[in-house]
Amino acid sequence: MAIKMIVTDLDGTLLRPDWSISERTLDALNKCRAAGIKIVYATGRGGSSENIAPAEMFDGRIINNGAVIIADGVKYERSIKYQEARPFLLACDKRGFKVTSQLGAMHYTNFDVVPIWPHITNFKIVDFARHELDAEKICTTVNSPEDEAFIRQNLTENMYISIARDKLGMIMHRDATKSKALAELAEIWGIKPPEIAAFGDDLNDIDMLKYAGISVAVENALSEVKAAAGYICDNNENDGLAKWLEENVL
Repeated sequence: MAIKMIVTDLDGTLLRPDWSISERTLDALNKCRAAGIKIVYATGRGGSSENIAPAEMFDGRIINNGAVIIADGVKYERSIKYQEARPFLLACDKRGFKVTSQLGAMHYTNFDVVPIWPHITNFKIVDFARHELDAEKICTTVNSPEDEAFIRQNLTENMYISIARDKLGMIMHRDATKSKALAELAEIWGIKPPEIAAFGDDLNDIDMLKYAGISVAVENALSEVKAAAGYICDNNENDGLAKWLEENVL
């Protein structure tokens, strides 16, 4: 296949259940990169992704669900301005939601996040009434249809919510999606959609899979993700991504 870019989700796709990357997967990615193929990850994670997937392994990184691209010579950021984020955060706080607003590697929150999200180490408990920082991503758990309805009622026209399989609600700027960030990066690098292979497992990967010319869902993906993909590979625990690359690229 004439692939010039490989883009992969992290959790549930590239990463094993223990958040590690297998040697087989590392070897496959390194061989693809040595062949001149750009290697990118696109994740809902923010700064914590660098602790799991070392930056030097990748030519580009799309974080916070498409709010930010990190790559040499690339400046791309789609955040929610604090004037819109703050009323939303206050509404969630008043309703009793545990909620965080992320900018860069820091999480600004109304609760101690460690018991729920132990991988987050950079956080600060703040008074949202005085919070004047933009948000690359706002997160809260969505435990019921009523929770989801409340959140949607308080979104502005510049915001949307994506709910992951673990019921994590990610509130983003309307232009912060994996597909839009991927399209921006592809244009900068002069790569066309048919030359991109994308891998994913969760709902926020579907738009990216639809954009890429070659779309692959891991076996452990949600049924909606499999339906959007052109190929199904083995699951993330059994080196599905590596096996597909070995058979179809290498």
